[in-house]
Amino acid sequence: MPGELIVSVSGISNRTVRVLDDFRKRLEGRGIPLSLLVAPRRKNGYRLESDPATLERLRHWRSLGDAVVLHGFDAAATKRRRSEFAALETHEANLRLIAADRALERIELRTRLFAAPGWIVSPGTSKALPRNGFRLLIGRHESTDLLSGTSSGGRMIGIGGGFPKEPWWCRVVVLLADRTARRGATVRLAVTAGQLGNEWTRHAVLDAVDAALGHGCAPAVYRWEPSAAAGVAA
Repeated sequence: MPGELIVSVSGISNRTVRVLDDFRKRLEGRGIPLSLLVAPRRKNGYRLESDPATLERLRHWRSLGDAVVLHGFDAAATKRRRSEFAALETHEANLRLIAADRALERIELRTRLFAAPGWIVSPGTSKALPRNGFRLLIGRHESTDLLSGTSSGGRMIGIGGGFPKEPWWCRVVVLLADRTARRGATVRLAVTAGQLGNEWTRHAVLDAVDAALGHGCAPAVYRWEPSAAAGVAA
């Protein structure tokens, strides 16, 4: 039985929303929804709530079937060379999750799905997530139902955001997507919105999507279904 195809995009802001809009239209023509990895704040003082144009697009895309995934609070490294949420104790993680959750609620983008910047979470973060109502933890190698504790495997294949972004790697991404789809597994593609401005990156993701579709993968988004862990798309 063929697996699913999940495409996620991070790094969404006023600087990248236009290129993301163009990319999304190309995926829409292929019947592919997006999983949108959203952070309330980013570096250099950027706040999503103060960016009405990007907010409008995100809400619109969600209404069309895209999924919103919380992708950290402000991308700040809490320890030298460690991404946000990679080394936090439970109390610290709890405070950041509360702030991020409230921020998304104010702008009508609240979600029960979480993916950490760099795809790495500390044990303290794992404890704090379900306490704050989150139900799905999306990781680099698996996604975990935070109520049942059941994990669904599936290697993330990405460009940027902790993954290589050179042209040689873009070719590898297409090969990995084709190989994964051919054996009936779920293809999980991840790309940063900033990288979509590069022609080779954009073509690589679209080629990987077409390869997965060619092997019968069903388009999907990250989601949590309370009935069973089998409903986790990952």
